[in-house]
Amino acid sequence: MVDHSFTDLSLAALYDSLNPWGPGDDFYLGLVREARSVLDIGCGTGRLLRRARDEGHPGRLTGLDPAAAMLVQARRARRDGVEWVLGDARVRRWDGEFDLVVMTGHAFQELVGDEEIRSCLKGVRAALADGGRFVFETRNPAARAWEKWTPERVYEVTAADGTPVRVWHEVQGDGPRAGRVRFTETYDGDGWPAPRVGHSVLRFLDNESLHSLLADAGLTIAEQYGDWARGPLTPASPEIITVARAGSGAG
Repeated sequence: MVDHSFTDLSLAALYDSLNPWGPGDDFYLGLVREARSVLDIGCGTGRLLRRARDEGHPGRLTGLDPAAAMLVQARRARRDGVEWVLGDARVRRWDGEFDLVVMTGHAFQELVGDEEIRSCLKGVRAALADGGRFVFETRNPAARAWEKWTPERVYEVTAADGTPVRVWHEVQGDGPRAGRVRFTETYDGDGWPAPRVGHSVLRFLDNESLHSLLADAGLTIAEQYGDWARGPLTPASPEIITVARAGSGAG
């Protein structure tokens, strides 16, 4: 779960422990392996691009993230030729320079307003070469994932200094309003003077809206999956995983 709490250096250092490598990472790594040039929007700690470079990816790898604390983590593990850029796709622009653009870790859901989404997608389309792919995922609103974000579900990780840190989430209000879910993410470590609480909002878009917004940006949906095994998208699917292509002359 992506959260604005990770603008804090000490909490950003916990991100990979809280979100261990999983099937979604394998899915994206497979795509990165096939691409000559990759832009990872919302790259976080940069582990996807670092892994690709460690495996010998010879092409251009660029990570973009608005949180300086996350890029501190990315830069600590130096990888030759990986470019880390502070900012977001609404203000950082490239011109047809990438074969593949990805947004992983449900980063797309951090775009809360329609204009935010349109601006990001405009930047994505500009960054892609004709025929290039934009791949991202968003939680399927029909699966109602937020119902599991309760204080009773506590996760525990260990900070760099060995301190156990407990983390839990709590939805604010009764649930989504206009497709937006507001929630808190609380961190509490042994010996800390007080818990740290982050406030976030995520957008849950239905598939019809996704189609419309992508089309407006000159991006055409080529494939969609409901899970990381590339299963079909159904009403019960946990994810809406989308592969969109940039059409010649579109945008």
